Amino acid sequence: MEFQDKVLRCVDCGTEFIWTAGEQLFFADKNFKNEPKRCKSCKAKRANRVATGGPVVRERVETQTVCSACGKETTVPFRPTQGRPVFCRECFQQRKFAGAGGV
Repeated sequence: MEFQDKVLRCVDCGTEFIWTAGEQLFFADKNFKNEPKRCKSCKAKRANRVATGGPVVRERVETQTVCSACGKETTVPFRPTQGRPVFCRECFQQRKFAGAGGV
């Protein structure tokens, strides 16, 4: 199989980085199924935090969106996944408690 360099985006800092053909060959040889998610500097920072026993803290993301149930503008503490519903606090609580009562 012929590999070609590929441009990927780091999930931590958002910068683009090159996943070389050689790195792809290494991944294939090791039967790794997923592409790398972090650039080399973010991967090194993460490894250093884990090695020193420091907490792995994710940066909190707040996203403006529209509630899938009531249509109200709301802010959620994550990046919504395309195709999945997003609810405001009130609609989320209603759905949560409605589901708990039926058990």
